[in-house]
Amino acid sequence: MKKNLLSIIILALLLVNVVLSGLVMFSVTGASNKTSALVDKIAEAIDLELQTDTEPGLSELPSIADTEVYVISDSMTVPLADSGDGKDHYFVVTVSLSLNTLNEDYETYGTEDVLKGKESLIKSEINAVISKYTLEYVKANQEQLREEILERLQKMYNSQFIYGVTFSDPLYS
Repeated sequence: MKKNLLSIIILALLLVNVVLSGLVMFSVTGASNKTSALVDKIAEAIDLELQTDTEPGLSELPSIADTEVYVISDSMTVPLADSGDGKDHYFVVTVSLSLNTLNEDYETYGTEDVLKGKESLIKSEINAVISKYTLEYVKANQEQLREEILERLQKMYNSQFIYGVTFSDPLYS
């Protein structure tokens, strides 16, 4: 009789253990999903892209063989916005444009002769973007400047054949 009573107690404890394990599992899974959603929202808010090398976002860029680089002939001296210190500041930079030779608009807009003819318009767009910022901002945020210039140039041409903007030899004064 004692063996049967002991078996029933063990069986009851086993069932209680299974039920409590199930409850813990469901509560942890829900919290884990909420944490994952929160991390995704934070990453989206600070504009992080969580991509791996196999995702399509990275393969959209043309290969180096399909890239033509156009260097704007003269270095540009751009006056910067007043930073409040009473001095005039300038950003001197040479700008290069990365062009996708496979893009359908490359033959129309991307050849060296055509770009040379439109160079004053390109310089004007670059000047308009950079000149509205202070020296401190330009020093700290060159990537954002390049992205904004790229957006303005793509909008100007109404095309994506320009896919990159590069600064070389930046000088600040």
